[in-house]
Amino acid sequence: MNRLSIYVLALGVFLTATSELVVSGILHTIATDLNTSIALAGQLVTAYSIAFAIGTPLIVSLTSRMGRRKVLVGALAVFILGCIACSSSSDISVLLISRMILGASSGVYLVVAFSAAAKLVPTEKLGSAIGTIILGFSSAMILGVPIGMTITNWLNWHAIFIILGLFSLVVTFVIIRLLPEIEGDEPVSFKQQFKVLGSVVIVSGLILTFFRESGNSILFTYLTPFITDVLHMKASAISIVMLVFGIFGTIGSRLGGYGVDRWGASRIITGSMIIHVAALALLPLFSGSLMIGLVLIALMISSMFVAGPAIQTYFIQQAPQSSNLVLSLNTSIIHLGLASGAGVGGVVINATSTTLYNPWVAGFIVTLGLAAALISFSLGKKRLMTSEG
Repeated sequence: MNRLSIYVLALGVFLTATSELVVSGILHTIATDLNTSIALAGQLVTAYSIAFAIGTPLIVSLTSRMGRRKVLVGALAVFILGCIACSSSSDISVLLISRMILGASSGVYLVVAFSAAAKLVPTEKLGSAIGTIILGFSSAMILGVPIGMTITNWLNWHAIFIILGLFSLVVTFVIIRLLPEIEGDEPVSFKQQFKVLGSVVIVSGLILTFFRESGNSILFTYLTPFITDVLHMKASAISIVMLVFGIFGTIGSRLGGYGVDRWGASRIITGSMIIHVAALALLPLFSGSLMIGLVLIALMISSMFVAGPAIQTYFIQQAPQSSNLVLSLNTSIIHLGLASGAGVGGVVINATSTTLYNPWVAGFIVTLGLAAALISFSLGKKRLMTSEG
């Protein structure tokens, strides 16, 4: 029953993540329909990310003692209202506000889903449970975006949010009926919860997330021009390649969850990030070979998703009493890292007039993340030895 509950939680993540990702694929359609510029329509992505980054840790902290089922249902209820608002928006300003509602509610749902999954399974199965939740997000990349684009072509972009709202309503009822009552965090004061931010172990772990996501964004924001301009692939084949990359990401998240349960979070993070950096370092050197370039990108994506469940599990293990707060801060930092990386990648392209060197810059930034991870692991071991002594 617990396993089914986790898959239901992952389905909710799929729906909320699709609401985030699908807009990039239909941005031109929205801009045309609302008679606005692409630049202004692009702020729909920014509005979502800002609400996600700021609203998530605040709301998660305020609801940390509430039962997980209540918070999940509440987050989905607000998400459904956001979907209704998006589907009925005929003005860009209204749509921007609606996107902020979706961003905050999606962030809360994701963090609480991680927390609930962690409490539904025994400790030795924690990695697999977290991996399943992340699978919901990676599936949105593979299926959610192309399905959303197809619905837009078939009906209109408003219909996407109506369908997301209807499916979310079904998931809400299933959670109410299926999910057992799960206690929130122990009654720890806000002051005690935020004390965890004074831990170098946690702070260096959050720095790992920032550098890792920044490095990823330096390449991924400009991945399409890299593949077409540097690897010389035909633009018509990009969608198929992206689908294959998404499949590699899904496999990676499953392997990551399994690996955490078998070998531990720190080993999986270290190993996957070394492979990640190596692939980035080699990519420009093999720019003359399309096949090798695509294999290196697929390897990088797999290693990136392998680390995902390990990082979430690591935070839960290091701050069990404040896991909701730390996970919410981690998701906020992910969005800040993505925004920073996109900016840095643009600067590199402007300076060099090519995307060729973006993988090297990305590799350097991810290496800084690996250094932060090693510091966190080392200090975590010392803290454990001290407490045992």
